Amino acid sequence: MGPAAWRVPRAVPGLKLAGAAAVLLLALLLGGGDPVRLGVAALAAVALLAWAGPDLLAPVRLAADAAGVWVPHGYAGRRRLAWAQVERISVDRRPRFGLRTGTLEIDTGSSLHLFGRYDLGADPAEVAAVLRSVHRNATRA
Repeated sequence: MGPAAWRVPRAVPGLKLAGAAAVLLLALLLGGGDPVRLGVAALAAVALLAWAGPDLLAPVRLAADAAGVWVPHGYAGRRRLAWAQVERISVDRRPRFGLRTGTLEIDTGSSLHLFGRYDLGADPAEVAAVLRSVHRNATRA
């Protein structure tokens, strides 16, 4: 099996950027020239832009090949974890807002890496199955 990679869906950073623009536009239209409202809106827009930053700078959140997995590190960096470092790959399913959501967990013992559907662009359970398959094939080779 060749390398596999999962990325943030392309619409997610676009929605965050649109939200930042909408906050500023609403502040300009409804703020009545109040500098406090404009300042709060500007801070909210900057927060949304900062939240969108990693999605734009490093959209691939998780990648796996025979040597190991690449996980996010810092604001927009990546770090390789060798398969020998990975102790457990699991999916934690919980009810949230009336829906069942899953979170992919990659546990190295010293760090825990968490990925949701909007980090991966796929169901975390499906990604976990692929990761386990890549890991199995890597240990056989």
